[in-house]
Amino acid sequence: MTQRPIRIGVQIAPQHASYEKIRDTAAEAEELGVDIIFNWDHFFPLTGAPDGLHFESWTMLAALAEQTSRVELGALVNCNSYRNANLQADMARTIDHISAKGTGVGRFIFGTGSGWFEHDYEEYGYEFGTAGQRLDALAENLPIIEARWSRLNPPPTRKIPVLIGGGGEKKTLRIVAEHADIWHSFSDPEVLERKLGILAAHGADVGRDTSEIEISTEIRNRTAQQADEMVALGATLFTVGVSGPNYDLSGLKDWLAWRDAANAR
Repeated sequence: MTQRPIRIGVQIAPQHASYEKIRDTAAEAEELGVDIIFNWDHFFPLTGAPDGLHFESWTMLAALAEQTSRVELGALVNCNSYRNANLQADMARTIDHISAKGTGVGRFIFGTGSGWFEHDYEEYGYEFGTAGQRLDALAENLPIIEARWSRLNPPPTRKIPVLIGGGGEKKTLRIVAEHADIWHSFSDPEVLERKLGILAAHGADVGRDTSEIEISTEIRNRTAQQADEMVALGATLFTVGVSGPNYDLSGLKDWLAWRDAANAR
């Protein structure tokens, strides 16, 4: 397999800031040279004042798809519980087309997970259930989503990459082995090495070469040495999270310089 380039994504948390500030931050991130812009799929802030400013994920992604011209984009991650599986597929296909302006090839990444933030569920009237039930629903819905993509008219402009977030070893990593093009976690080098072994075992069980899966991890609080160690393990996508109200991108700039140096080696 050809060595993947190292990529940097920024997760712009849609909290504690006006939409105008979020939009301007996305524009700045693209100008700086980030590879992917992510948001998250929640209805309330995850940090800071719990009733602070907050905006919805998918409608924002559609706007960002129109605003940007180069970066890939998606949620880190979509909550499978919040929308019908066929609707998720159609929304993803539509944003894929919006983002394809000028090139004919979309830039949307379908980042998804089983959901975990109970406050969202309670306030918006979704059944929270158990972690196992939510993971089972994700496993059930992904084939429906993939099948719907094959039936939509027009179809997606490309094979929409599926990113699955989470590190659960029994269920989540098996779903990753079956469906993911990208696996995202918050692992440090030691944990990542162990979980990659478990992922490979799930791949063997389902007949999937898991080296096909791009490995993604959060690095906001990591050192360059730790990032280098994860590159040695096979990670190539690294995400930096920023939050309102100010969206400080200084750390992102440092990681972009690290990316460029690593890719030049």
